[in-house]
Amino acid sequence: MKGLLFSLAAGLCITMQGVFNARLSDELGGWQTTSLNQLVGLLFAIIMYIIMRDGRKEGFKEVPKVYLFGGTFGVIVVFAELTAMKMMGPAFAISILLVSQLLTAYLIESNGWFGQTKVRVTKPQLVGVSMMILGVVVFNL
Repeated sequence: MKGLLFSLAAGLCITMQGVFNARLSDELGGWQTTSLNQLVGLLFAIIMYIIMRDGRKEGFKEVPKVYLFGGTFGVIVVFAELTAMKMMGPAFAISILLVSQLLTAYLIESNGWFGQTKVRVTKPQLVGVSMMILGVVVFNL
């Protein structure tokens, strides 16, 4: 149940973040907005870390170094999402984003990449993804 709530919160926040950043970029530009977004996010993350105190400092030595660059994806997400929302509107941009996320997640899981447990993709899942893609097309007619 907690996973469902966190997923719902993330979906809400991704959409709100994109809309806010698209409006902010009207005044500041895309990369300045992205930089400001990451700075504010860093400050919020530091505050939450101080409050929650989760994690281990020793983990930096144990984790594969490539995973330390995950924040780079965040920068790309913010810039690409705000740009897409300005060009296509929030609903169309988010619908494409969701399908892209799902396809990427299935690709990662079905191949067992990045330490994920390899999971066989089933026909019902492929039908579901196909229906999502069709839904995006129909939604945007």
